[in-house]
Amino acid sequence: MYSVLIVGGGIVGLATALKIKQANPAIKMAILEKEDSLAAHQTGHNSGVIHSGVYYKPGSMKAKNCINGYNQLLSFCEQEEIPYELCGKVIVATDPKEFPALDTIMERGKQNGLADLKNISEGELKEIEPHVNGLKGIYVPQTGIIDYVSVTNKYAEIFKHFGGEIFLGNKVLDIKKNKNNGLLTVVTNNQSFTTRLVVNCSGLFSDKIAKMMGDKVDYKIVPFRGEYYKLKEEKQRLVKNLIYPVPDPAFPFLGVHFTRMINGGIEAGPNAVLAFKREGYKRTNINLAELGETLAWPGFQKVASKYWKTGFGEMYRSFSKAAFTKALQKLMPEITKDDLVPGGAGVRAQACDRNGGLIDDFLISEGENYVNVCNAPSPAATSSLSIGDTVSKLILKRF
Repeated sequence: MYSVLIVGGGIVGLATALKIKQANPAIKMAILEKEDSLAAHQTGHNSGVIHSGVYYKPGSMKAKNCINGYNQLLSFCEQEEIPYELCGKVIVATDPKEFPALDTIMERGKQNGLADLKNISEGELKEIEPHVNGLKGIYVPQTGIIDYVSVTNKYAEIFKHFGGEIFLGNKVLDIKKNKNNGLLTVVTNNQSFTTRLVVNCSGLFSDKIAKMMGDKVDYKIVPFRGEYYKLKEEKQRLVKNLIYPVPDPAFPFLGVHFTRMINGGIEAGPNAVLAFKREGYKRTNINLAELGETLAWPGFQKVASKYWKTGFGEMYRSFSKAAFTKALQKLMPEITKDDLVPGGAGVRAQACDRNGGLIDDFLISEGENYVNVCNAPSPAATSSLSIGDTVSKLILKRF
Protein backbone atom coordinates (compact mmCIF):
# COMPACT_ATOMS: atom_id res chain seq x y z
CA MET A 1 0.00 0.00 0.00
CA TYR A 2 1.48 3.32 -1.14
CA SER A 3 0.34 6.91 -0.91
CA VAL A 4 1.96 7.86 -4.23
CA LEU A 5 3.23 5.77 -7.14
CA ILE A 6 5.21 7.38 -9.93
CA VAL A 7 5.16 5.68 -13.31
CA GLY A 8 8.39 6.32 -15.23
CA GLY A 9 12.04 6.29 -14.15
CA GLY A 10 13.34 9.11 -16.30
CA ILE A 11 14.71 12.41 -15.02
CA VAL A 12 11.26 14.02 -14.65
CA GLY A 13 9.87 11.07 -12.68
CA LEU A 14 12.88 10.99 -10.37
CA ALA A 15 12.92 14.76 -9.84
CA THR A 16 9.20 14.70 -9.00
CA ALA A 17 9.67 11.80 -6.58
CA LEU A 18 12.57 13.59 -4.92
CA LYS A 19 10.64 16.84 -4.49
CA ILE A 20 7.61 15.10 -2.93
CA LYS A 21 9.78 13.02 -0.60
CA GLN A 22 11.90 15.97 0.50
CA ALA A 23 8.77 17.99 1.29
CA ASN A 24 7.06 15.19 3.20
CA PRO A 25 9.30 12.19 4.04
CA ALA A 26 6.35 10.42 5.69
CA ILE A 27 4.60 9.88 2.34
CA LYS A 28 5.08 6.24 1.34
CA MET A 29 6.25 6.33 -2.27
CA ALA A 30 7.58 4.13 -5.04
CA ILE A 31 8.69 4.52 -8.65
CA LEU A 32 7.78 1.94 -11.28
CA GLU A 33 10.11 1.66 -14.28
CA LYS A 34 9.66 -0.95 -16.98
CA GLU A 35 13.34 -1.11 -17.96
CA ASP A 36 16.16 -2.63 -15.92
CA SER A 37 17.81 0.76 -15.41
CA LEU A 38 16.76 4.36 -14.87
CA ALA A 39 16.97 7.06 -17.55
CA ALA A 40 16.77 4.42 -20.29
CA HIS A 41 14.89 6.43 -22.90
CA GLN A 42 14.57 10.20 -23.49
CA THR A 43 16.82 11.08 -20.55
CA GLY A 44 19.58 8.73 -21.63
CA HIS A 45 19.41 9.56 -25.33
CA ASN A 46 19.43 13.36 -25.33
CA SER A 47 22.36 15.61 -26.24
CA GLY A 48 23.24 16.55 -22.65
CA VAL A 49 22.68 20.29 -23.08
CA ILE A 50 21.80 22.56 -20.17
CA HIS A 51 19.30 24.90 -21.83
CA SER A 52 19.20 28.56 -20.88
CA GLY A 53 15.54 29.27 -21.74
CA VAL A 54 16.36 31.71 -24.53
CA TYR A 55 13.85 30.31 -27.06
CA TYR A 56 10.63 29.98 -25.08
CA LYS A 57 7.59 32.22 -25.12
CA PRO A 58 7.69 34.47 -22.03
CA GLY A 59 5.18 33.33 -19.42
CA SER A 60 4.89 29.82 -20.86
CA MET A 61 5.45 26.75 -18.68
CA LYS A 62 8.60 26.02 -20.65
CA ALA A 63 10.03 29.48 -20.00
CA LYS A 64 9.21 29.55 -16.28
CA ASN A 65 10.27 25.97 -15.57
CA CYS A 66 13.42 26.15 -17.68
CA ILE A 67 14.80 29.25 -15.94
CA ASN A 68 13.87 27.99 -12.48
CA GLY A 69 15.03 24.45 -13.28
CA TYR A 70 18.31 25.74 -14.69
CA ASN A 71 19.16 27.56 -11.45
CA GLN A 72 18.13 24.58 -9.32
CA LEU A 73 20.09 22.16 -11.50
CA LEU A 74 23.32 24.13 -11.20
CA SER A 75 22.92 24.42 -7.41
CA PHE A 76 22.20 20.68 -7.17
CA CYS A 77 25.26 19.80 -9.24
CA GLU A 78 27.49 22.06 -7.14
CA GLN A 79 26.15 20.50 -3.95
CA GLU A 80 26.43 16.91 -5.19
CA GLU A 81 29.69 17.43 -7.13
CA ILE A 82 28.23 16.40 -10.48
CA PRO A 83 30.44 17.64 -13.37
CA TYR A 84 28.99 20.24 -15.71
CA GLU A 85 30.34 23.09 -17.80
CA LEU A 86 28.77 26.39 -18.82
CA CYS A 87 30.55 26.65 -22.15
CA GLY A 88 28.08 28.92 -23.96
CA LYS A 89 26.64 28.58 -27.45
CA VAL A 90 26.06 30.59 -30.59
CA ILE A 91 22.76 30.75 -32.50
CA VAL A 92 23.70 31.45 -36.10
CA ALA A 93 21.79 33.11 -38.95
CA THR A 94 23.12 31.99 -42.33
CA ASP A 95 20.51 33.86 -44.40
CA PRO A 96 19.07 37.41 -44.08
CA LYS A 97 15.60 35.85 -44.02
CA GLU A 98 16.48 34.47 -40.56
CA PHE A 99 17.24 37.88 -39.05
CA PRO A 100 13.67 38.58 -37.80
CA ALA A 101 13.53 35.16 -36.07
CA LEU A 102 16.95 35.84 -34.52
CA ASP A 103 15.66 39.18 -33.19
CA THR A 104 12.64 37.40 -31.70
CA ILE A 105 14.92 34.94 -29.89
CA MET A 106 16.97 37.81 -28.46
CA GLU A 107 13.85 39.60 -27.26
CA ARG A 108 12.45 36.43 -25.69
CA GLY A 109 15.73 35.76 -23.93
CA LYS A 110 15.74 39.24 -22.42
CA GLN A 111 12.10 38.94 -21.32
CA ASN A 112 12.93 35.59 -19.72
CA GLY A 113 15.56 37.30 -17.60
CA LEU A 114 18.76 36.16 -19.31
CA ALA A 115 21.55 38.60 -18.71
CA ASP A 116 24.65 39.02 -20.89
CA LEU A 117 23.05 37.79 -24.12
CA LYS A 118 25.00 39.36 -26.94
CA ASN A 119 24.19 40.14 -30.56
CA ILE A 120 27.32 39.28 -32.51
CA SER A 121 28.50 40.28 -35.96
CA GLU A 122 29.99 37.96 -38.55
CA GLY A 123 33.48 38.86 -37.36
CA GLU A 124 32.63 38.30 -33.69
CA LEU A 125 31.03 34.98 -34.61
CA LYS A 126 34.32 33.91 -36.20
CA GLU A 127 36.20 34.82 -33.04
CA ILE A 128 33.99 32.50 -30.97
CA GLU A 129 33.69 29.68 -33.54
CA PRO A 130 36.36 30.21 -36.22
CA HIS A 131 34.99 27.62 -38.65
CA VAL A 132 31.32 28.58 -38.55
CA ASN A 133 29.46 30.09 -41.50
CA GLY A 134 27.10 32.89 -40.47
CA LEU A 135 26.09 36.48 -41.15
CA LYS A 136 25.36 37.28 -37.53
CA GLY A 137 24.22 35.54 -34.38
CA ILE A 138 23.51 35.53 -30.67
CA TYR A 139 25.97 34.43 -28.02
CA VAL A 140 24.28 32.69 -25.07
CA PRO A 141 26.78 32.34 -22.19
CA GLN A 142 24.39 30.44 -19.90
CA THR A 143 24.18 27.29 -22.05
CA GLY A 144 26.10 24.29 -20.76
CA ILE A 145 26.74 20.56 -21.03
CA ILE A 146 26.16 17.73 -18.56
CA ASP A 147 25.44 13.99 -18.26
CA TYR A 148 21.75 13.71 -17.37
CA VAL A 149 21.98 10.00 -16.56
CA SER A 150 24.36 10.88 -13.72
CA VAL A 151 21.93 13.53 -12.52
CA THR A 152 19.02 11.07 -12.59
CA ASN A 153 20.95 8.44 -10.65
CA LYS A 154 21.83 11.02 -8.00
CA TYR A 155 18.14 12.00 -7.69
CA ALA A 156 17.42 8.28 -7.20
CA GLU A 157 20.11 7.90 -4.55
CA ILE A 158 18.70 10.76 -2.48
CA PHE A 159 15.10 9.60 -3.00
CA LYS A 160 16.00 6.17 -1.63
CA HIS A 161 17.88 7.79 1.26
CA PHE A 162 14.57 9.41 2.25
CA GLY A 163 12.88 5.99 2.20
CA GLY A 164 11.57 5.94 -1.35
CA GLU A 165 11.44 2.65 -3.25
CA ILE A 166 12.25 1.94 -6.90
CA PHE A 167 10.95 -1.11 -8.75
CA LEU A 168 12.80 -1.76 -12.02
CA GLY A 169 11.51 -4.21 -14.61
CA ASN A 170 7.88 -3.36 -13.79
CA LYS A 171 5.88 -2.38 -16.86
CA VAL A 172 2.44 -0.97 -16.05
CA LEU A 173 -0.25 -3.00 -17.83
CA ASP A 174 -3.42 -1.66 -16.23
CA ILE A 175 -4.71 0.73 -13.57
CA LYS A 176 -8.00 -0.07 -11.86
CA LYS A 177 -10.05 2.00 -9.42
CA ASN A 178 -11.71 0.35 -6.43
CA LYS A 179 -15.25 1.74 -6.24
CA ASN A 180 -15.55 1.04 -2.51
CA ASN A 181 -12.50 2.87 -1.18
CA GLY A 182 -11.36 4.94 -4.18
CA LEU A 183 -7.88 3.41 -4.16
CA LEU A 184 -6.02 2.50 -7.35
CA THR A 185 -4.56 -0.90 -8.18
CA VAL A 186 -1.60 -0.63 -10.53
CA VAL A 187 -0.95 -3.92 -12.31
CA THR A 188 2.51 -4.57 -13.77
CA ASN A 189 4.04 -7.53 -15.55
CA ASN A 190 5.47 -8.66 -12.18
CA GLN A 191 3.07 -7.70 -9.40
CA SER A 192 0.27 -5.37 -8.28
CA PHE A 193 0.50 -2.21 -6.20
CA THR A 194 -2.22 -0.36 -4.28
CA THR A 195 -1.99 3.43 -4.05
CA ARG A 196 -3.95 6.59 -3.35
CA LEU A 197 -2.39 8.58 -6.17
CA VAL A 198 -0.51 7.96 -9.40
CA VAL A 199 1.88 10.44 -11.02
CA ASN A 200 2.36 9.68 -14.70
CA CYS A 201 5.86 10.57 -15.94
CA SER A 202 6.02 7.87 -18.60
CA GLY A 203 7.22 10.00 -21.51
CA LEU A 204 6.66 8.12 -24.75
CA PHE A 205 3.71 6.27 -23.21
CA SER A 206 2.21 9.14 -21.20
CA ASP A 207 -0.99 9.21 -23.25
CA LYS A 208 -1.57 5.49 -22.76
CA ILE A 209 -1.00 5.63 -18.98
CA ALA A 210 -3.28 8.70 -18.80
CA LYS A 211 -6.05 6.78 -20.53
CA MET A 212 -5.71 3.94 -18.01
CA MET A 213 -6.52 6.46 -15.29
CA GLY A 214 -9.56 7.83 -17.07
CA ASP A 215 -8.07 11.16 -18.11
CA LYS A 216 -9.67 12.81 -21.14
CA VAL A 217 -6.81 12.38 -23.57
CA ASP A 218 -7.37 14.50 -26.66
CA TYR A 219 -3.81 14.27 -27.89
CA LYS A 220 -1.53 11.53 -29.14
CA ILE A 221 2.15 11.03 -28.40
CA VAL A 222 3.88 10.98 -31.78
CA PRO A 223 7.44 9.65 -31.64
CA PHE A 224 10.06 11.59 -33.60
CA ARG A 225 13.49 10.02 -33.92
CA GLY A 226 16.52 12.28 -33.89
CA GLU A 227 19.65 10.75 -35.40
CA TYR A 228 23.18 11.98 -34.71
CA TYR A 229 26.55 11.67 -36.31
CA LYS A 230 29.81 12.23 -34.47
CA LEU A 231 32.85 14.09 -35.77
CA LYS A 232 35.98 12.06 -36.28
CA GLU A 233 38.56 12.80 -33.64
CA GLU A 234 40.85 14.69 -35.99
CA LYS A 235 38.00 17.04 -36.99
CA GLN A 236 36.70 17.81 -33.51
CA ARG A 237 38.93 20.88 -33.53
CA LEU A 238 36.42 22.53 -35.89
CA VAL A 239 33.89 22.98 -33.07
CA LYS A 240 34.80 24.76 -29.85
CA ASN A 241 31.49 24.43 -27.99
CA LEU A 242 27.86 24.55 -29.21
CA ILE A 243 26.66 25.85 -32.58
CA TYR A 244 22.91 26.10 -33.33
CA PRO A 245 20.95 27.34 -36.33
CA VAL A 246 17.99 29.69 -36.12
CA PRO A 247 15.10 27.24 -35.59
CA ASP A 248 12.05 27.05 -37.83
CA PRO A 249 9.29 28.70 -35.75
CA ALA A 250 6.71 26.29 -37.23
CA PHE A 251 8.31 23.30 -35.51
CA PRO A 252 9.19 22.47 -31.89
CA PHE A 253 12.65 21.28 -33.00
CA LEU A 254 15.92 23.22 -32.96
CA GLY A 255 17.43 21.95 -36.21
CA VAL A 256 20.74 20.17 -36.80
CA HIS A 257 23.51 21.57 -34.64
CA PHE A 258 26.97 20.83 -33.22
CA THR A 259 27.31 19.90 -29.55
CA ARG A 260 30.44 19.30 -27.51
CA MET A 261 29.75 16.50 -25.02
CA ILE A 262 30.68 16.54 -21.33
CA ASN A 263 32.39 13.14 -21.67
CA GLY A 264 34.25 14.08 -24.85
CA GLY A 265 33.49 14.18 -28.54
CA ILE A 266 31.30 16.32 -30.81
CA GLU A 267 27.78 15.35 -31.88
CA ALA A 268 26.24 16.64 -35.11
CA GLY A 269 22.47 16.53 -35.53
CA PRO A 270 19.74 15.60 -34.92
CA ASN A 271 17.28 15.40 -37.73
CA ALA A 272 13.60 14.81 -36.85
CA VAL A 273 11.86 11.89 -38.54
CA LEU A 274 8.72 9.98 -37.66
CA ALA A 275 9.68 6.87 -35.70
CA PHE A 276 7.80 3.72 -36.70
CA LYS A 277 7.80 2.58 -33.08
CA ARG A 278 7.52 4.60 -29.87
CA GLU A 279 10.95 3.41 -28.84
CA GLY A 280 12.23 3.13 -32.40
CA TYR A 281 15.87 4.18 -32.15
CA LYS A 282 16.72 2.61 -35.51
CA ARG A 283 15.08 2.89 -38.93
CA THR A 284 14.50 -0.86 -38.78
CA ASN A 285 12.52 -0.66 -35.51
CA ILE A 286 8.87 -1.02 -36.55
CA ASN A 287 5.76 -1.69 -34.48
CA LEU A 288 2.81 -1.90 -36.86
CA ALA A 289 0.21 -1.33 -34.14
CA GLU A 290 1.92 1.80 -32.83
CA LEU A 291 2.61 3.10 -36.34
CA GLY A 292 -1.02 2.49 -37.26
CA GLU A 293 -2.18 4.51 -34.24
CA THR A 294 0.02 7.42 -35.30
CA LEU A 295 -1.07 7.37 -38.94
CA ALA A 296 -4.75 7.10 -37.98
CA TRP A 297 -4.64 10.07 -35.60
CA PRO A 298 -6.46 13.05 -37.22
CA GLY A 299 -3.96 15.52 -35.77
CA PHE A 300 -0.99 13.73 -37.31
CA GLN A 301 -2.75 13.52 -40.66
CA LYS A 302 -3.16 17.31 -40.60
CA VAL A 303 0.50 17.82 -39.65
CA ALA A 304 1.59 15.47 -42.44
CA SER A 305 -0.56 17.16 -45.08
CA LYS A 306 0.66 20.62 -44.09
CA TYR A 307 4.38 19.86 -43.68
CA TRP A 308 4.93 16.88 -45.97
CA LYS A 309 7.78 18.60 -47.85
CA THR A 310 9.67 19.28 -44.62
CA GLY A 311 8.97 15.74 -43.42
CA PHE A 312 10.19 14.25 -46.67
CA GLY A 313 13.40 16.30 -46.44
CA GLU A 314 14.04 15.03 -42.89
CA MET A 315 13.39 11.45 -43.98
CA TYR A 316 15.69 11.85 -46.98
CA ARG A 317 18.48 13.06 -44.66
CA SER A 318 17.89 9.98 -42.52
CA PHE A 319 18.72 7.72 -45.45
CA SER A 320 21.30 9.94 -47.18
CA LYS A 321 24.54 10.79 -45.41
CA ALA A 322 25.30 13.24 -48.21
CA ALA A 323 22.05 15.13 -47.57
CA PHE A 324 22.72 15.15 -43.81
CA THR A 325 26.22 16.51 -44.49
CA LYS A 326 24.78 19.24 -46.72
CA ALA A 327 22.48 20.36 -43.89
CA LEU A 328 25.47 20.60 -41.54
CA GLN A 329 27.49 22.51 -44.15
CA LYS A 330 25.08 25.44 -43.84
CA LEU A 331 26.67 26.04 -40.46
CA MET A 332 30.13 24.67 -41.22
CA PRO A 333 31.16 24.47 -44.89
CA GLU A 334 34.41 22.60 -44.10
CA ILE A 335 32.56 19.49 -42.91
CA THR A 336 32.69 16.61 -45.37
CA LYS A 337 30.87 13.31 -45.48
CA ASP A 338 34.07 11.52 -44.50
CA ASP A 339 34.33 13.59 -41.31
CA LEU A 340 31.18 11.98 -39.90
CA VAL A 341 30.78 8.61 -38.20
CA PRO A 342 27.45 7.17 -37.02
CA GLY A 343 26.38 8.36 -33.59
CA GLY A 344 23.39 7.56 -31.44
CA ALA A 345 19.71 8.41 -31.72
CA GLY A 346 16.96 9.58 -29.44
CA VAL A 347 13.18 9.51 -29.69
CA ARG A 348 11.22 12.60 -28.67
CA ALA A 349 7.75 12.13 -27.19
CA GLN A 350 5.85 14.90 -28.99
CA ALA A 351 2.21 15.47 -28.08
CA CYS A 352 0.01 16.22 -31.10
CA ASP A 353 -3.52 17.48 -30.59
CA ARG A 354 -6.56 16.49 -32.64
CA ASN A 355 -6.44 19.67 -34.71
CA GLY A 356 -2.90 19.10 -35.95
CA GLY A 357 -1.04 21.17 -33.41
CA LEU A 358 2.35 19.93 -32.24
CA ILE A 359 2.00 20.99 -28.60
CA ASP A 360 5.02 23.14 -27.90
CA ASP A 361 4.58 23.82 -24.17
CA PHE A 362 4.75 21.49 -21.20
CA LEU A 363 1.32 19.99 -20.51
CA ILE A 364 0.23 18.74 -17.07
CA SER A 365 -3.26 17.58 -16.10
CA GLU A 366 -4.74 16.38 -12.81
CA GLY A 367 -7.74 14.40 -11.59
CA GLU A 368 -9.03 12.90 -8.39
CA ASN A 369 -6.40 10.15 -8.23
CA TYR A 370 -3.69 11.30 -10.59
CA VAL A 371 -1.38 13.91 -12.03
CA ASN A 372 -0.34 13.37 -15.64
CA VAL A 373 2.79 14.91 -17.11
CA CYS A 374 1.36 14.74 -20.61
CA ASN A 375 3.97 16.59 -22.66
CA ALA A 376 7.52 17.16 -21.40
CA PRO A 377 9.99 17.30 -24.30
CA SER A 378 13.15 19.42 -24.30
CA PRO A 379 14.02 21.34 -22.12
CA ALA A 380 12.47 18.92 -19.59
CA ALA A 381 15.85 17.58 -18.44
CA THR A 382 17.12 21.08 -17.63
CA SER A 383 13.73 21.89 -16.08
CA SER A 384 13.35 18.63 -14.14
CA LEU A 385 13.60 20.00 -10.60
CA SER A 386 11.20 22.82 -11.42
CA ILE A 387 8.73 20.43 -13.06
CA GLY A 388 9.13 18.34 -9.91
CA ASP A 389 8.13 21.39 -7.85
CA THR A 390 5.10 22.01 -10.07
CA VAL A 391 3.86 18.43 -9.83
CA SER A 392 4.72 17.99 -6.14
CA LYS A 393 2.53 21.00 -5.24
CA LEU A 394 -0.41 19.32 -6.97
CA ILE A 395 0.25 16.15 -4.96
CA LEU A 396 1.12 17.68 -1.58
CA LYS A 397 -2.11 19.71 -1.37
CA ARG A 398 -3.92 16.37 -1.01
CA PHE A 399 -2.09 15.45 2.22
